[in-house]
Amino acid sequence: MREGGSRRTTAGALPGEGVAATMTATMTATMTGFARTLRAAGVPADHERTQAFLRAAGHLGAGDPGSVYWAGRLTLCAGPDDLPRYDRCFAAYFGGEPARAGRAAPPAVTVVRHVAAADGAGTREPGDQEALAATASPTEVLRRRDVARLTAAEREEINRLLALLRARREQRRSRRFTPAARGVLDPRRTMRETLRRGGEIARLRRRAPRATPRRVVLLVDVSGSMAPYADTLLRFAHALVRCEPRATEVFSVGTRLTRVTGELRRRDAGAAMLRVSEAIPDWSGGTRLGEELKEFLDRWSCARGAVVVIASDGWERGDPSLLGAQMARLSRLARRVVWVNPHKGREGYLPLTGGMRAALPHVGAFVAGHSLAAFEELAERLSHA
Repeated sequence: MREGGSRRTTAGALPGEGVAATMTATMTATMTGFARTLRAAGVPADHERTQAFLRAAGHLGAGDPGSVYWAGRLTLCAGPDDLPRYDRCFAAYFGGEPARAGRAAPPAVTVVRHVAAADGAGTREPGDQEALAATASPTEVLRRRDVARLTAAEREEINRLLALLRARREQRRSRRFTPAARGVLDPRRTMRETLRRGGEIARLRRRAPRATPRRVVLLVDVSGSMAPYADTLLRFAHALVRCEPRATEVFSVGTRLTRVTGELRRRDAGAAMLRVSEAIPDWSGGTRLGEELKEFLDRWSCARGAVVVIASDGWERGDPSLLGAQMARLSRLARRVVWVNPHKGREGYLPLTGGMRAALPHVGAFVAGHSLAAFEELAERLSHA
């Protein structure tokens, strides 16, 4: 910051806006990515809190690990319940350790020193300062890696981060009512209170429609072509079931339709996946999406008004026209149909298979499902579907 201009305040500027503006693009992107990770974990780090975090980090010094930690903790967390999740995400994102009670120093992070060069000559002007940027650990790099190409250790880390995923759900108006300060008159509660008071009407009781989470139904393809992704997709389904157990249904499709919602309701992800593997008889088998989707619509009514997510690469061995007819039927029942294809995340991918060409005209959203970042985006989409 040059002398003579650092003391001047522009009328109407937000507090700390000038300080936050001095942060480099790399620093800002790192801090914003950390806020997105917190939102995926259930911490309400919205846009306003993120801007406050950037201003606080600019004031305290974005190159200091302790300053970054406390700036985020004081601006991004809404209450005491968010602190454990904040510490876990901070440790995973920056490669440090979560703070413990009684520790004087905040967790350590990896710090990379960037030296700004002038005109590519490798020299600095007198008075220029070296820019310090808190950079993400290798975990951040894994967020956009294809899960089919991960090592065993990297896959274990992705599974751990999926277990931390907190997927919010769109709220819908229920036909049931709940007591409220404002709303329509509740004659029954008003009459009961009147009788308790000896016939004197002291207060009119009111009620409003109850808000309930919208149901999400997942159909996960477990055929041989989906083998590299099926385990991760089912772990994502486990995160959804854990967050909203009464508003989530999960089925596996291949050569048979299998409901695995009960198995995924176990709290521990490893135990849940063990039960799921025992329950699915056609793991790594063939694909008959059209027939399985017809069986699902004939036997189960949970798709009506729900957000239906189909996770498959579209390699249909049966008649594609049957799949197209059942997708049209599903699109009329569901609120929205989302198709997740792991191959869509690859550059140059085109949906040329018969199954995908038959299904796409009836799909509301066609998204990728090959990485942790793709699953986080899918969870965010489900919260606004």
